[in-house]
This record gives sequence, C-alpha cells and structure tokens, in this order.
Amino acid sequence: MDFQNRAGSKPGSGGVAGHSETEVGRRERLRRLALETIDLAKDPYFMKNHLGTYECRLCLTLHTTEGSYLAHTQARKHQMNLGRRAQLDARSSQGPFVGHGAPMGGGPGGFGAGAGVGAGAVPAPGAQAAPAVRRAVIKIGRPGYKVTKVRDPVTHQFGMLLQIHYPQIADGIKPRHRFMSAYQQRIELPSRHFQYLLIAAEPYETIAFKIQSFEIDMGEGRFWTHWDTDTKQFHLQFFFKAERGPAVAAAAMPPN
Repeated sequence: MDFQNRAGSKPGSGGVAGHSETEVGRRERLRRLALETIDLAKDPYFMKNHLGTYECRLCLTLHTTEGSYLAHTQARKHQMNLGRRAQLDARSSQGPFVGHGAPMGGGPGGFGAGAGVGAGAVPAPGAQAAPAVRRAVIKIGRPGYKVTKVRDPVTHQFGMLLQIHYPQIADGIKPRHRFMSAYQQRIELPSRHFQYLLIAAEPYETIAFKIQSFEIDMGEGRFWTHWDTDTKQFHLQFFFKAERGPAVAAAAMPPN
C-alpha cells in the first residue's frame, strides 16, 4: 500500500488521522484540561469502588482510570446531567419547607413529623408566619445497610430488621423514617401489592425499601427503632399484622 501518495499526506508523516484517532486526541486534550481545573478530592460525584474502578454517581458510569473519568466530566452527557441537577436544586430550594409543626406524612414516627424549630407551635391570631426556605444540602451518597428477615416464634408473624450505618451523619441529626404508599411515589409504576419504607438522614441520600403492602403491627414490642450514637447505626424492626399462630389463639382463649 502506498502510504506517501495519499491525499493530504506529506512524506515522512503518518497520513491523515481517521475518526478514531481524532476521538483519542480529543479525549486526551479534555483529560489534560480537566486535570488543570478539577480537583477530584472535592468532586461530590467521583467515587472509587471496591473493585478499584471509578464511578460517576451522577451519570452512573464506570471508568477504569482517573483520566477516563475526567474526560467524561467534559463530555455532553455529564454536562447535561449537571445542568439538570442544578435546576432541581434551585427548584427545591425555592419551595417552602413543610416542617414547623406540619408532618410530612403518615405512618409510625411520621417522616418529618415534629421536625423543625418550634414544631407544634400555634401562631398568634392574625399573624402570618413566613414559610422557611428549604436548605440545599449536598448529598454524599447512600449509606450502608443490612436487611434481615425475622419471624416471631410465638405469633408466627413475619417481619424485617433493618440496620443502616451513617458514619458521617451531621451533628444533631437523628435518622427519620416513613411508610409511603406506592401511589405517593413517581419512580416506579404504582402497585397495590407493595409499599415503601423511607429512611432519611442528612447529608446522606434518602433510601427506600420496597415491602409488601400488609398492615404493620404497631402493638407493644412489635415495632421499635433505636439510634446508636456511638456506632452511628440506626436499627428498625417491624412485623406484619398477619394471621396469628395456633399457639397464640389457644393462649388467648379464656380458661374453662
């Protein structure tokens, strides 16, 4: 093959670069530019996983090297997601915060119930209380958790034990929880067979557990939560209000 007499080539050169070579050069230029302007230690979306690869928590992409991630940050997909995230943060910061004595929802220990300063206070007649502006909190990711299925040996009720670890939880913050109907969320198609258990603690992202849509047993000792301030672990256990076992039914019968 004649490499010297091709169109646009010069003697001693490598010929005209193709599309793949152009893309490699473009990514390399973007990587060098990003190295000069971006500090990965302060990037909230940069994460190194347990496999040694790098993840973009905004775009949910995997990268083998830091240079690949830096080139990704200058690409169209990442820039578009940054713009969308900025719009969502601006929209949420402008809306009123539904604290100050008004619970955010039902369920045991209602998510956000009694939250905020002056919770439960009644304003004076004729006074107009200015709504508090929701704070824009930078999320640092999802917490680690462990889910264990449990069963009561006496009542034969099924339940779940949740253990969530918040090692970097903000000072003075206690995890909150809320049971949400499938028709209150807009992430998945609603189904009457499921409900969601939401647990939130700043600055972590709110996590949700999809469970069966059975009534929760709120009897004494059937539902409990515990926040360990030393280990930074939040425990929550609940049982479904289902059919009682024969042993309980026999014990509940009055004596002859």
